[in-house]
Amino acid sequence: MAKIKYKYNPNTLNYEKIQLTIVDRLKKVVTYMLVGLFFASIIIFLAYTFFDSPKELNLRRENAQLRKQYELISKDLDQLSAVLADIENRDDNIYRQILETEPISSNVRASGVGGVNRYSHLEGYENSELVIDVQEKLDKLAKRMYVQSKSFDEVVELAKDKEKMLASIPAIQPIPNKDLKRMASGFGMRVHPIYKVPKMHWGMDFSAPTGTNIFATGDGVVEKVVHSRRGLGKYVLIDHGYGYKTQYGHMSETKVRKGQKVKRGDVIGLVGNTGISSAPHLHYEVLKDGRKINPVNFYFNDLTPEEYDQMIELSSHANQSFD
Repeated sequence: MAKIKYKYNPNTLNYEKIQLTIVDRLKKVVTYMLVGLFFASIIIFLAYTFFDSPKELNLRRENAQLRKQYELISKDLDQLSAVLADIENRDDNIYRQILETEPISSNVRASGVGGVNRYSHLEGYENSELVIDVQEKLDKLAKRMYVQSKSFDEVVELAKDKEKMLASIPAIQPIPNKDLKRMASGFGMRVHPIYKVPKMHWGMDFSAPTGTNIFATGDGVVEKVVHSRRGLGKYVLIDHGYGYKTQYGHMSETKVRKGQKVKRGDVIGLVGNTGISSAPHLHYEVLKDGRKINPVNFYFNDLTPEEYDQMIELSSHANQSFD
């Protein structure tokens, strides 16, 4: 392209050299640049709108992979939630039922979930809904697991206390009586041996020779050791805790002292005929929360189902008591 340009002058009928000023040159350069920028902008716009750069392609692949991972995590969280729900159900309806305590309410198990929008910082993105869903499931699961962990801590303590309680509750016969032949009179209205009138008999009488061992029927602490010539004569009262007490009357000899700790099966005295009694025997009572109840319901560690049925039948006979 020629660097020198000419222009025809009709007045002189000659071609005259065109002289460009600096301003003209600048205008020309600016025009070229603007046109170039215009077309470059169009090309860049079309390229970024309809075509992905290698970096964008990699990012899209990573986003797709992350979405799949989030979907898999969401499914795993659903499975963990189902497993935890089964554990919660066992806790409420098995462990806590056995340990005689109230189940944890659903409100407590779901405590802390909800309220203000905790996930606002995750909103506004392409996969916000999925990410928020996974985060919410994770938070709920974490809170439920925390509550369940605390519940198991409580269950362990309850189990330890339950073991202690089961050792304390009266559960055996107070004298050796494998053949059940020593059961003489049961709980209920019986003819009094001295007054010969029907009278409420608040315990069970076991006939046995004087000097026969008498056993504590559960773990506890000796509350009373009484030596009297009236009523139950020489007798021992044991406090087992949990509202249970047992009383052993008409002993010939006591083998424990007040305040002494005893275990189930310990010898606490010997069968006798002291107090108001018509023959050597043991008068045995069980009290729950201060109320005398039928001792026949407290031999479950001692008897088979068949022997238990036989004991109930023997104790229900309307005979004469020994005291």
